[in-house]
Amino acid sequence: QVQLVESGGGLVQPGGSLRLSCAASGIIFSIYDLAWYRQAPGKQRELVATITRSGNINYVNYADAVKGRFTISRDNAKNTVYLQMNSLKPEDTAVYYCNANKQRNEYWGQGTQVTVSS
Repeated sequence: QVQLVESGGGLVQPGGSLRLSCAASGIIFSIYDLAWYRQAPGKQRELVATITRSGNINYVNYADAVKGRFTISRDNAKNTVYLQMNSLKPEDTAVYYCNANKQRNEYWGQGTQVTVSS
């Protein structure tokens, strides 16, 4: 059974930081492309960051809204993908989901709430 379990969300003041984690089980984690998405109330789910693997090189991409503030990383030994979020803004408030995909296989976590408010 495949499981992706996010953690690390919470309430933070504008300008603060959070680190989200997503622990995977039931898949060969190292061969999967990984991503973080978010969904704010009343809005569609949007892609935040991706980390894809080619050989021994990880390629990362970010949505324009988070470039320079968020960092995605992975630890294959721990089957975990991270999202370091700095300089958080109220507009970053959303439920954040991790995603693992490889060819026709795609899996989602249950989401973790991030609220940025003073």
